[in-house]
Amino acid sequence: MRGATGGLAPPATSLVEGLPEAFLGSDFTTGLVAAFDDVIGSVGATLDDLDAYLDPRYAPDDFVRWVASWLSPAIAARRDAEHLRAHLGDLRRALVGRGTLDGVTAAVRACTGLDPDVRDSGGVSWSKRPQGAFPGRSAPLLEVDVRISADEPDPDAVLDLVRFVVDDLRPAHVPATVRRAPA
Repeated sequence: MRGATGGLAPPATSLVEGLPEAFLGSDFTTGLVAAFDDVIGSVGATLDDLDAYLDPRYAPDDFVRWVASWLSPAIAARRDAEHLRAHLGDLRRALVGRGTLDGVTAAVRACTGLDPDVRDSGGVSWSKRPQGAFPGRSAPLLEVDVRISADEPDPDAVLDLVRFVVDDLRPAHVPATVRRAPA
């Protein structure tokens, strides 16, 4: 996490300059208020660079890892900051779409960088009459096929990571199958 930073330039204007005239005659008061310039200097420097924190291209690595851990602790713990930086949008989509095909697809993309083929047994439909047939299959199912390149040194580790992420995001009542698709 972020810690104290030394060597920051003092703020452009001191807090002492904002004191009412009656307090400026006391060395104790001006010294006490001036001491806060050092403390508030780091806050001011952070606020001055806030746009760098909000843009993943420029944010510090530890800040990117921290934000990624909010979105998906499982993925943030297993990937480096550069990978997380590139897939922060996917992590957000995975969280917002948790339990949906789009959410599972985004999570697999965020953890592996691969585009999976995700299918489920459900569907959405409407009927003018009650007791109409449900769309899709009657038994719930989630299938995830991942195309892993032939030069991947440990394809089983990639599949295990995908299984872990899919199990974390899928609806609890839906069994999931993760397979390696032919490349």
